[in-house]
Amino acid sequence: MDGMGLPLDDAVAGLRRAIGGAVFSRIAGDDGQAERRRLRAVPDGAERWFEPGSPITVVHGDAAMLIGGLSALLLQSLHPLAMAGVDQHSDFRSDPWGRLARTSRFLAVTTYGTAGDARRQVAAVRSVHRRVTGNAPDGRPYAASDPHLLTWVHVCEVTSFLQAHARYGASPLDATAADEYVAQTGRVATALGAEHVPSTVAELHARLDAYRPELAGTPAARAAARYLVLDPPLPVAARPAYVPIAAAAVALLPRWARWPLRLPWLPVTEATLGRLAGESVTRVIRWALPAAPGVAG
Repeated sequence: MDGMGLPLDDAVAGLRRAIGGAVFSRIAGDDGQAERRRLRAVPDGAERWFEPGSPITVVHGDAAMLIGGLSALLLQSLHPLAMAGVDQHSDFRSDPWGRLARTSRFLAVTTYGTAGDARRQVAAVRSVHRRVTGNAPDGRPYAASDPHLLTWVHVCEVTSFLQAHARYGASPLDATAADEYVAQTGRVATALGAEHVPSTVAELHARLDAYRPELAGTPAARAAARYLVLDPPLPVAARPAYVPIAAAAVALLPRWARWPLRLPWLPVTEATLGRLAGESVTRVIRWALPAAPGVAG
């Protein structure tokens, strides 16, 4: 038994490294490992925006973020002005993994880095936002620096991240911690220029509902949904692993968001097979990836 155990342990460890390396490189980019080491080296007592172990570090360090992030992108696409900015300025089709890595870096640095790191990241993003302007297909002007649009993007992200963590996270938050999470993420959104940022879960839901009269399923939004859900930028061999992530992301969307994006609502399937698949894929990713800085694991 002992003679067989070591080779098996080595094989499992090798599989874990292979899966974890492949997933992490997609999420964090080529310099992701170096950035992780740097964030892990932040000394105790350094000034941070968020303390290790606080709700934002727990949520943003869990594998459920993959599902929440995809769901947030789908929900954000329903605002015609926000979608026009993405469609006309973003490289999400030509370089989707680069865009994901930049978003991942922003979340990691503002969540786990020093206060100085966070301020520099925010300043860099605000500089990019100032250059993103144009007109939507209906003629209305938009600007990525518009506080109203920034709040829409923030509300979609926090709603989706929180729902994904509640359903698939390893350590779901209680009601008090969920409110704290919303308040913590609001600090980043306010620094980026958002306005009327919610600070509790109740305020978050109310803010999302307040945007509904502005939303619509534009051709660009439906094309983005098809791309993200049905035609992801992955090798054919990797697509079976993506299917449960995409299905779980769609299942998190509010019912009213489905038809404008031409996405189905299958309540029985989503509650049974869909949820089981989502739980399984997050467990595998959680097993394969090392814990985020400041998160036990």
